[in-house]
Amino acid sequence: GKHSENLLQVAQGFWLVAMRSDERILPSSVVREALNEKVEEIEQRDARKVYRKERDTLKDEVMLDLLPRAFTRSRTTLALLAPQHGWIAVDTSSHKRAEELLNLMRESTGSLPVRPINVKIAPMACMTDWVRTQQAPEGLVIADECELRDTGEDGGTVKCKRQDLGSDEIQQHLDAGKQVSQLALHWRDKLSLVLDDKLGLRRLKFEELLQEQADEQGGEDMAGQLDATLLIMAETLAELIPSLGTALGGEEIPQGI
Repeated sequence: GKHSENLLQVAQGFWLVAMRSDERILPSSVVREALNEKVEEIEQRDARKVYRKERDTLKDEVMLDLLPRAFTRSRTTLALLAPQHGWIAVDTSSHKRAEELLNLMRESTGSLPVRPINVKIAPMACMTDWVRTQQAPEGLVIADECELRDTGEDGGTVKCKRQDLGSDEIQQHLDAGKQVSQLALHWRDKLSLVLDDKLGLRRLKFEELLQEQADEQGGEDMAGQLDATLLIMAETLAELIPSLGTALGGEEIPQGI
């Protein structure tokens, strides 16, 4: 970041990297207005109709003309690497952005043999069973939020917040065939999260005890604070990830790996 020239933040074997991307922002309304003006000018000048193919070409020209005057938006995506544990966690809910970061790392290092984690039991089946029985594996506690999805072709979705997930109302949805596609959980009094059916960990929030521990260990300077925060976050995730894998039946290793 702006406080350091380092390209890598390292704390006891854990690595933190950041990808910054700048993009030009052109509101569609601005492009459309400029395009309409250009089309109108041509139609009046040449007394002819501008059809779709030519209109698409004109749109590209308009966008190229407007780009130098467009606003620039910067976006930073963080990734935590744990080489000794064999995983990378990317801090984004966007699959596309995660792939952009991983591809940039491949280009920078020459090789990055990674794959999405797979488990032996589908997360949706596990989460549905946990809510139905009101029993989660050791270390996990069911919170008060979930998303229920009808897996039929035209199925709907029910989002529940601040509700007792053991209530008759929730159980009736499960009896009707809905399954849990997202579930809020607490883990060992260390953090809270929302687990989804794609194994995404959303809205990770570290409990105050861990935050206070980081403050105490980090001291007064920013570098110490960064190291302490990174280490506590990384060590906690290094415990959480295999724990979740076990709760979901264990990791499924593809053949040939």
